[in-house]
Amino acid sequence: MAGRERVMKMSVEQPLWRALAGYRVLTMLYALGLFLSAYEDFARPWVAVAYFAVLGVWTLATLPRVANAASCTKRFLTVDLAIALAGILLTRVADSVERIDAGNATLPSIWTAGSVLAFALKGGWRWAAFASTLVAAANLLHRGSPTRDTVHAVILVWVASIAIGYVVEVARASERTLARALEIEAATRERERLARDIHDSVLQVLAMVQRRGAVIGGEAAELGRLAGEQEVALRTLVSGGLRPADAVLPPPRAGDPRADGGPVDLRTLLTPFAGARVSLAQPGSPVPLPSAAATELAAAVGAALDNVRRHAGEDARAWILVEDEPDEVIVTVRDDGPGIPEGRLAQAEGEGRLGVALSIRGRLRDIGGTAELVSVPGQGTEVELKVPKDDQTVRGRRGHDE
Repeated sequence: MAGRERVMKMSVEQPLWRALAGYRVLTMLYALGLFLSAYEDFARPWVAVAYFAVLGVWTLATLPRVANAASCTKRFLTVDLAIALAGILLTRVADSVERIDAGNATLPSIWTAGSVLAFALKGGWRWAAFASTLVAAANLLHRGSPTRDTVHAVILVWVASIAIGYVVEVARASERTLARALEIEAATRERERLARDIHDSVLQVLAMVQRRGAVIGGEAAELGRLAGEQEVALRTLVSGGLRPADAVLPPPRAGDPRADGGPVDLRTLLTPFAGARVSLAQPGSPVPLPSAAATELAAAVGAALDNVRRHAGEDARAWILVEDEPDEVIVTVRDDGPGIPEGRLAQAEGEGRLGVALSIRGRLRDIGGTAELVSVPGQGTEVELKVPKDDQTVRGRRGHDE
């Protein structure tokens, strides 16, 4: 729901409601100023005084009602429009015939448009058309016969209110779509994170039980068969739009730079991977990276090495090369295995085995990096991982995921 709350805060409606509140106050003062400037010309000024007293109190007292769509109820809109229509019709009682025939403004003047716009913001263009039609009828009744100025004013209010109502409807539909998209994205990323943990632990254990059970035989073979069935079922579940992973690093302990989110020397995370069949070549000076980027990059290297052991065999050799460039860090993992046959990655994805396609590339994507895999049958496989050094880029991507 956090995504929906962010969308509502960005709503285009709130500025419109605030503008409407200011418009109502300013137009009320404008209408009052018109009346005071021509007070002596009115036939029954006391009618106008009484009306403006009601209009002023109503406008100021109902400012909270036009703060948002929820506060602007149908009852309020009905009374508000009734006051506007009453002011138009009372003009013929309060003002002189000469002034009316000359085309002078009605008592509420352009304040009436605020009432119509409230209908537009609340209910869209259909409500706006209804309110503006009533205002048009009241103006025509007030004038006695349609004049050019009256027709122009009526059409202006009618078109403007309907246009604004339509824009509000489109904006609401867009906000609902965006809110739903953000919710789906947040839910998907959370499921992807859980899928990583599942792929890193449960799936590997099930696969190991299956292999060991087949070797031991007997009851262990049956247990291995069941474990294999559960692995297939779990992989199918995980592959349903998720992005699992193949390797994770242990959680940071006390004193680990990752614990406080500070810069981490990538070398300290890659050194444990070196061994009898894994050669590590790295700079002699520290290779600092934001903790999130360093952790994910090291995990991706671990996933690549796990794929080497799994598919190239225990005797395969691997080489890790770390390059510290001015604006990025490049880590290359190469092996001397048989390589990956053409089309094998696509087939693995279809079977729910998403380690290379999603675990490695997915981790790098989350931190703003890239992963490229080059494999020639019979000549081994090379995975090139690139991560930008820009801490803001990494933080932005991580914050968006969360």
